Amino acid sequence: MPLRVRSKIWIENDKGKLVIGTGRLRILEAILEEGSMNKAARKLKQPFRAVWGKIRATEERCGFKLVERTSEGSKLTEEGLELLWSYMRLKHRCEKFADLQFLELFDGEGKLGRYVRTEKSSLLAESVRAVRDEREGKPR
Repeated sequence: MPLRVRSKIWIENDKGKLVIGTGRLRILEAILEEGSMNKAARKLKQPFRAVWGKIRATEERCGFKLVERTSEGSKLTEEGLELLWSYMRLKHRCEKFADLQFLELFDGEGKLGRYVRTEKSSLLAESVRAVRDEREGKPR
């Protein structure tokens, strides 16, 4: 059975609180498209109060306003647009990187066995240990 890679990326503040992830991305995109937080909430099938609460929490965690009210509804601030754009670019780059790494490490077809069936298996085991130790901060 072929495998495939999936990844999630989000940004937290220095206290470990979510600033932006896929859900907040969808909210900001919907506000941008609809020009209204109320219409965005309806489009996302979420209560207005939940959407507003997530926006407020994110603004507190970032230290700047994401959305401002206008006479016609709501719009993203410059900082809100920049956060949205930067996060979208980061997410896209991380997904591309994960895809490329997956193709390289899983034989280009999502199959295991590229290394294990070769004489390199002991080298692979050593590499796995080195990565684990590095991640855990153990000196080599």
